[in-house]
Amino acid sequence: QVQLVESGGGSVQAGGSLRLSCAASGRTSSDYTMGWFRQGPGKEREFVAAIKWSGGSTYYADSVKGRFIISRDNAKNTVYLQMNSLKPEDTAVYYCAARLYSGRWVIVADEFPHWGQGTQVTVSS
Repeated sequence: QVQLVESGGGSVQAGGSLRLSCAASGRTSSDYTMGWFRQGPGKEREFVAAIKWSGGSTYYADSVKGRFIISRDNAKNTVYLQMNSLKPEDTAVYYCAARLYSGRWVIVADEFPHWGQGTQVTVSS
């Protein structure tokens, strides 16, 4: 079993920055891919970014490319999402997720078996 705990959400004005953290514990390994998803009011959960524990390769949704940075600290078993130049449309509950790497990037929420509880990010204009 993998446990994921997010932190770092909050309220910020447009143009501001926030950093989210996801602490992983349990049966994690270097074979995992860690992802960030978000779900805005009345919207479906959507992919934001992903990173491989081993090697640190990253993949981003077009909507956040150039503004968000995903990174990991293997020693702390923690994944981060640095969010810059935030926009009101980034307002959502942000979730951390994990799955075994399968040789390809996966951006569908249903294919991630492990999830955190989510953290709210609110961006005001």
